[in-house]
Amino acid sequence: MASGGARRALCDEVATESAEPAPKSASPPEAGAVPALRTARESAARKAEADRDDAAVLRAMRAGGGLRLLGLRIVIVLVLLMAAQAYDGSLHALSHWIILGLYGLGTVWFGLGERGEGPSATAYGWAGTLLNAGLAVYVIIEHMLAGGGAGLGADAVSRLPAFLLLLQTGLSMRVAQTVLFCALVTACWSAAFLVGLAHPELFPGPDTFPTAQITGLATFVAAGLLVVDGVTRLRDAVARALRMEHERARLARFVPDAVALDLAGEDAFSARGAHRRHACLMVLDIRGFSRLSREHPPEAMVAALLAVRAAAQAAVAEQGGLVDKYVGDAVLVQFVVGRPDAQAQAALTCALAIHDRIAALNAARAADGLFTLRVVVALHAGDLLVGVFDDGVRAEYTVLGPAMNALSRLEGRAKAAEIEIAASGDFLDLLGGPLPPGVRAVPVPDAAPSGRPALFAIASEPAA
Repeated sequence: MASGGARRALCDEVATESAEPAPKSASPPEAGAVPALRTARESAARKAEADRDDAAVLRAMRAGGGLRLLGLRIVIVLVLLMAAQAYDGSLHALSHWIILGLYGLGTVWFGLGERGEGPSATAYGWAGTLLNAGLAVYVIIEHMLAGGGAGLGADAVSRLPAFLLLLQTGLSMRVAQTVLFCALVTACWSAAFLVGLAHPELFPGPDTFPTAQITGLATFVAAGLLVVDGVTRLRDAVARALRMEHERARLARFVPDAVALDLAGEDAFSARGAHRRHACLMVLDIRGFSRLSREHPPEAMVAALLAVRAAAQAAVAEQGGLVDKYVGDAVLVQFVVGRPDAQAQAALTCALAIHDRIAALNAARAADGLFTLRVVVALHAGDLLVGVFDDGVRAEYTVLGPAMNALSRLEGRAKAAEIEIAASGDFLDLLGGPLPPGVRAVPVPDAAPSGRPALFAIASEPAA
């Protein structure tokens, strides 16, 4: 590809962002339904994806825990039986023990059903939540009718099922079911308390009844809020971790792990996985490539091109940069990790290293009787969209934004001014101090038309 053609291809690749849309002919009336249909389909697709993500989070959090959760149910039943027996059973009628036994069988049954997948497992989960809430309410109201507030030990035992079953429901990692459990127990407990205030003759111990029930109810509400908040936070953390891992795996197909981890550590700009990032950009192009292609055989041109790419890749890797793509005889490089000033320092060091490597390459080629190569390097900086863009047919990691268009124009201006290493004023501003020893930035006269960034030539200072 010709040198100018490579630059034009690079321009064309990013120019579509700023191009004005072509005028459209009038659409028929029924065409107005197309955008609405497309929006509805996209909304349905997003909802389906969210449902899949939520199911994936739940599976990840409950993976391998089915048997442990079932064992926990059995332990809770045994604890309830022992706690009831410890207070001599005088407060409990025979129906209490029958209900505890039936609950034990029911909770094991629902626990086995929850271990599966699909709608049936969800239905078992909701049924188990209702069963837990029913038992907690039954034990509390039974104790209130039998002598609520008569003793701290008995009060604690009567409230134990509510707190144990609250924890069990929370460990299911289903926020909605945990909220339902808390709401049912709180509503029934509050209703029984209000009935006790209106009809104190129904409940023994009227002197201690209000204080004991208010304390217990407030404690349960506080515990419920803590459990719901904890489960919600845990699910959000797991969902974020899964999204980060998914994004890291997708990025790792195109970029080094360090870049993939850095990009995946932040939230994506959209569901398409684009990230708003500051980046320092560099483009390298071989001068006179079309003329050299006419003068030398293809094999020689390919060997020269690969040698330049190898030199650029080595310098970029040393500074932690990333080769975005090769476009003909051009190389597009980006520095997206770290603070903007650190990106600029790395990009400048890389550009100087490329200059030295090309000089060494030319010396070796001249010694072998081969033609030498001249390159131009342009540096710019700005905010971009970075990520893997997938249209369903082809996925590609790249950067998009006005800075890309400006970089291509800078490279063209640097070629016209016969500059080996060029930098924009925006790029030099990031350095925030003097340039490295032996390097100076020389402004290029009349190289900054209105609306375009200033252009500077990076040159070596003459030795003293």
